[in-house]
Amino acid sequence: MDRFKSAEEFKETCGYDIEGRWYPRVTKIVEIKAKPALYRYYGELTSFNEGEKIKEESAKEGTAVHEALQALMIGGSPNIAPEILPAVTTAYKFIKERNIKVDRKYIEYRIRNDTHRYAGTIDALALIDGKVGVLDIKTSQAIYRDYCLQTSAYMDALVGRLKNLETRWILRVDNLKNCLRCGSTLRQKGGRDKIKRPYPLPYGFTDCGVGNHEWSEMRGVVELEEFPFWQNDFKAFLAAKTLWEWENENWLKRIGYL
Repeated sequence: MDRFKSAEEFKETCGYDIEGRWYPRVTKIVEIKAKPALYRYYGELTSFNEGEKIKEESAKEGTAVHEALQALMIGGSPNIAPEILPAVTTAYKFIKERNIKVDRKYIEYRIRNDTHRYAGTIDALALIDGKVGVLDIKTSQAIYRDYCLQTSAYMDALVGRLKNLETRWILRVDNLKNCLRCGSTLRQKGGRDKIKRPYPLPYGFTDCGVGNHEWSEMRGVVELEEFPFWQNDFKAFLAAKTLWEWENENWLKRIGYL
């Protein structure tokens, strides 16, 4: 079944109009890659609609974290919702301690690549440890290799324009509770509780069984990882783009992209 009702809906959902020209969006292109972890996630739920609802709520929470952190990094004073406060507070403390600097001009900055015909939006351009690079903020439970496809596309679009651009980072921000008895973690995202039990149990901890956890207060989690070598990832991104174009060939022909 075709999931788009019109060419205009396809264009709006999958890309940007920039100066009279339409470009497919980087994040839509990389969705073409298979994601086994996502399939397992849907398999644990009662229905596809439940998964879509959780995903939608998670996206809203992620957007709120992005907006709060981006505002703080340029000296703003955003109103921060209680449910994301531990994550944002911990991440901002980390940013100050690492002396991470961002360029106000490149917060939520739209990029485009005319050679390979795509566009996207970077979270920030940052100076970290003396190097300038793309900083991408994620609110996931881990740093996934898939993120390298997305950020490599940003790098190729910017590297010719910004001569001091050297690298890219993923800044992962999350909220967790810890069980004081067994060391399990509780992640609450999109209205869903996800408990992860450690194996083996840490020394001195005992198995709580089901429903007997003693949870700590919510705490923020932050992780920063650099991915300096982006060229091979960009080759993979272009391969994904070719597959995405094949999958959406009819719509792309209708709008004159192909």
